[in-house]
Amino acid sequence: MTRQNFPDRQDVISVSSLNRMARDLLEAGIPPAWIGGEISNLTLAASGHAYFSLKDGGAQVRCVMFRHKLSMLPFRPQEGMQVELRGQVTLYEARGEFQISVGEMRSAGLGRLYEAFERLKAKLQAEGLFDNARKRELPAHPAAIGIVTSPAAAALRDVVSTLRRRMPGIPVVLYPAQVQGESSAKQIAEAIRAAGERKEVDALIICRGGGSIEDLWSFNEEIVARAVADCPIPTISGVGHETDFTICDFVADRRAPTPTAAAELVSPNREHLALQLEQTKRALERALGRLLMDKTQQLDFLGHRLLHPGAKLRAQSERLGALSQTLRQRVQTAFEQGRWRLQLASTRLARHQPDLAGQRQSLQQRQAALLRARDRLLERRAQRLAQLASTLTALNPEAVLARGYAIVQKQDGRAVKNPAELADHEKVTLTLAEGRAEARIERPQGAQAQLPF
Repeated sequence: MTRQNFPDRQDVISVSSLNRMARDLLEAGIPPAWIGGEISNLTLAASGHAYFSLKDGGAQVRCVMFRHKLSMLPFRPQEGMQVELRGQVTLYEARGEFQISVGEMRSAGLGRLYEAFERLKAKLQAEGLFDNARKRELPAHPAAIGIVTSPAAAALRDVVSTLRRRMPGIPVVLYPAQVQGESSAKQIAEAIRAAGERKEVDALIICRGGGSIEDLWSFNEEIVARAVADCPIPTISGVGHETDFTICDFVADRRAPTPTAAAELVSPNREHLALQLEQTKRALERALGRLLMDKTQQLDFLGHRLLHPGAKLRAQSERLGALSQTLRQRVQTAFEQGRWRLQLASTRLARHQPDLAGQRQSLQQRQAALLRARDRLLERRAQRLAQLASTLTALNPEAVLARGYAIVQKQDGRAVKNPAELADHEKVTLTLAEGRAEARIERPQGAQAQLPF
């Protein structure tokens, strides 16, 4: 019986690790590319993400397009739609499904139009035609409004009906142009230039209804963008529906999601203005009423204050008499208070006046006592000094020397007290009463080491 070779447990990997390795290989090995096919099994989730399959005659692949990418598309993906998409080939690890994470999508056959759109958009943006700094404010109350569109366009009817409903008194001037077809871009540009040269309107609406990218392509032409940028009149672009974007939208001073919205942007609302007027009227009436009441009360107050000159003089005379009486009372009161304070100060001064005679006698007595104390102190100090002088005289070594004695000192200055401290032939110093002398120690043969007394 042969033994089977089983793998080591360290060589076993998990399914998660395997799928992660496969995902890394796919993302690193297959670069993003444009892929064409038909949308099928489309599901728009509540999260806003789109899940679908892209298929052709021989195969299909799962795809996912997340909400933030999906919201930037100029159209809504539909079941059975032929599209071209670009994304990252990857693997959904949780289910081990091969899929494409879609970043861009365009209708099949329109790739060149989208590329042309992006090229022109980047070019004009680099020139500053989209900058907010060059955008102009729309007039709040235009005297006339111009419209660049086809006379047969439904957008024209929508715009005119909206203007008539909101402010029927504003004149409308049509600058006709084809909005679709081979020469439509040139006609639109010429109509915009004509409006700018004639200067008969205060705002210009450039509009047409919705359609495919081919239908709206006239508004993506550079000639139209240049005409809008050079127009001296504030412009509003209302091309297509809310999800449609054209180069004209970016260049115009304002972009409206629809032609009707463009008409609403440029025209004041009659009902709203009437409401504002009524509110202003009521506010003015209230302010005028308050002003009249204030002035009436002020007039009544001034009327009460208006007096006959004689009555005013009498009132002033009475006030003068009262003030005079008050002044006399205050002067009298101040005088009395000053006299009382003076008496009080005199009493305090007399009480605190010093007794000079008594102080002088006390001073003389203390002076005599100090003199007596000084004499006693000097006498005691003299006696003490005499005692100390007597003691000093008795203890003075020079007095002993005067009697014939001498001090014997070694060479280092030490006094000799015992003859045993002296060596033969040693030099010593003798201090006498009247000076010093040098001596040498000599001992007789057999003499003892002591000095005779």
